[in-house]
Amino acid sequence: NFLALIFCLMVGTAALPHILMRYYTTPSVKEARQSVTWSLFFIFLLYFTAPALAVLVKFDVYTLLVGSQFSRDGIVQLAEIVIGGDIVVLATPEIAGLPYVISGLVAAGGLAAALSTADGLLLTIANALSHDLYYKMIDPHASTQRRVAISKALLLVVAAIAAFVAMQKPADILFLVSAAFSLAAAGFFPALVLGVFWRRANKWGATLGMIAGLSVTFYYMAVTQPWLRRVFEVTSPVELWWDIQPISAGIFGIPLGFAVIIIVSLLTPAPDKATQEMVDHVRYPNLKGDTYKHAT
Repeated sequence: NFLALIFCLMVGTAALPHILMRYYTTPSVKEARQSVTWSLFFIFLLYFTAPALAVLVKFDVYTLLVGSQFSRDGIVQLAEIVIGGDIVVLATPEIAGLPYVISGLVAAGGLAAALSTADGLLLTIANALSHDLYYKMIDPHASTQRRVAISKALLLVVAAIAAFVAMQKPADILFLVSAAFSLAAAGFFPALVLGVFWRRANKWGATLGMIAGLSVTFYYMAVTQPWLRRVFEVTSPVELWWDIQPISAGIFGIPLGFAVIIIVSLLTPAPDKATQEMVDHVRYPNLKGDTYKHAT
């Protein structure tokens, strides 16, 4: 389970929507690669140091807190300590004897990170719905002003839905975050990798692969995670596949996504020459191709 969780977090990072958004903020393929590389590097630092922080917290609790003098009943014992998971990061600086200002800086950093991630995801969802769904499929002749208005309205709707779901407190923050990584990994990662590194991949394979990966991942969560089981009124006994916890459900969706994309792409017509040359251009920015130039 530990290795499965690490795998889902690592693969999911490369497919998170607010990471992919960085592709649209750079003027060239080369600079997009550099931007995403730096983003992943700093995310790696966060993932790499988080376990170290956990070790330091446990060390401080066992060495500084346990056995310390307490004015009311003598000595603090381990069995008497109950620390909420959400407060332990803020409490650690004071336990270690650091100024309370450090706790304020930690709180400010956590709040900034949460708001930044939420803003990026909200913008990604609203833009995808307004551009890819509304403009591309519902009203291709919509004016720019109308598309912007639709995007803003959808942003408020998505934010309200997210706030409502958060108010229900469906699960602890660890599961919710890891579920997002698993869903992103199963839904987007296979299509991204094969779309760039395999010229034979086509739209039918990518579409069905994303649907298959998301479906099996969400299904496994729905039948094994307690809150989702209550929502969908699942009454059958919990049956874990190879004892994998629902927090790492993406471990099943990722290989299925790859398999579906490959099989469907081979059974359906290959992309046209212009699309294949565009893929080559993404992989090799200096590639010259008349068909690609014509297509763009």
